[in-house]
Amino acid sequence: MKKKAPPEVRSFEERQAALTDLRNQKMARSAHAYVRGNTQQFYEWLATTGGRSTPKGPPVWICGDCHLGNLGPIASAKGKIDIQIRDLDQTVIGNPAHDLIRLGLSLATAARGSDLPGVTTVKMLEQVTEGYAQSFLQASDTGGGETEQPEAVRWAMREALNRKWKHLARERIRDTTPTIPLGKNFWPLSESEKKQIHALFETEQLRRLVTALGSRDADAPVEALDAAYWVKGCSSLGRLRYAVLLRVGGKKGELCLIDIKEAVKPSAPRHLKARMPRDNGERVVQGAWHLSPSLGDRMLAAKLDGHSVFLRELLPQDLKFDIENLSREEALKVARFLATVLGKAHARQMDETGRKKWQSEMSRNHSKTMDAPHWLWSSVVELVASHEGGYLEHCRKYAMAGGV
Repeated sequence: MKKKAPPEVRSFEERQAALTDLRNQKMARSAHAYVRGNTQQFYEWLATTGGRSTPKGPPVWICGDCHLGNLGPIASAKGKIDIQIRDLDQTVIGNPAHDLIRLGLSLATAARGSDLPGVTTVKMLEQVTEGYAQSFLQASDTGGGETEQPEAVRWAMREALNRKWKHLARERIRDTTPTIPLGKNFWPLSESEKKQIHALFETEQLRRLVTALGSRDADAPVEALDAAYWVKGCSSLGRLRYAVLLRVGGKKGELCLIDIKEAVKPSAPRHLKARMPRDNGERVVQGAWHLSPSLGDRMLAAKLDGHSVFLRELLPQDLKFDIENLSREEALKVARFLATVLGKAHARQMDETGRKKWQSEMSRNHSKTMDAPHWLWSSVVELVASHEGGYLEHCRKYAMAGGV
């Protein structure tokens, strides 16, 4: 694939065109990357006959885009590290079954990308079912025990516990000096964008968010040192995304990196009677409070040039899992563990009666040939097939446009 160097100066139109090309490039890399970057196709499928067998779960906050890259270690404002949902762009009050199916699809395409046989996918979905159910038993204080952490999870936790600012700087900005180097990952801003971002960080609301972390002085001054457009993610490419380098506490103070992300209307369908914030930034923050408390405490909704955005400070401990080339045994453990993480996020929003009712509803149409409900298996099979076809068609269009 061609790799195009970013021009020195971009107009808004040039930047959007370049981001669209980059998104298409990323999605053409593998079927798993295509699944990650194409939430829209998942929810289009749900709206068809294929999604009508899905059980109707209780209305709770769901991730809305529960793929493997959106689960991992997160540090709280007080420094505690836990495995939680990392990305809440699509969060809504909706059907928890949608998160389970999306996770199953992500696991299935990851297994295919790692050359694991189809039998492994069958066993992974069985582990997803068991792990999810186990988290509800834990929430109900009726047993279930703790799920063993797979090696991939233990490695990520060890890395998270040992990471400092210099590690984050090396990965994100490749330097510990107070500037953001422009290049492949960071693109220049217009003067208007710079002024608006600097003005945003002069507000008391933003200062309180930054100084609330760890042992920082609540009255410490906060200064925006540099900012750039951040070329990051896949499904969000094309939306506003900025990295802002701050200094907290004066000239000899602490450096920190803030992620500003545009919040747009979600593709995930909400429960018809659900009452959610109309502002999409507020929706994302509220969803984070319910699903990933460690993350919700570090987020804030705001307006930037009339756009709804949400902000969070990136911490060195916030990591993604490395799940490439997993063995069959490790893949099964990862599937079970991530399902428990998802289950805990859902279960904490339900009372005892709601948890029991949802568990009963989930088990209907249970397959006689595997330890997973038929609706989950059939949904994942249909989705894998449709996404494989969609991926090849995407690659054809990308190649025809001169992308390869």
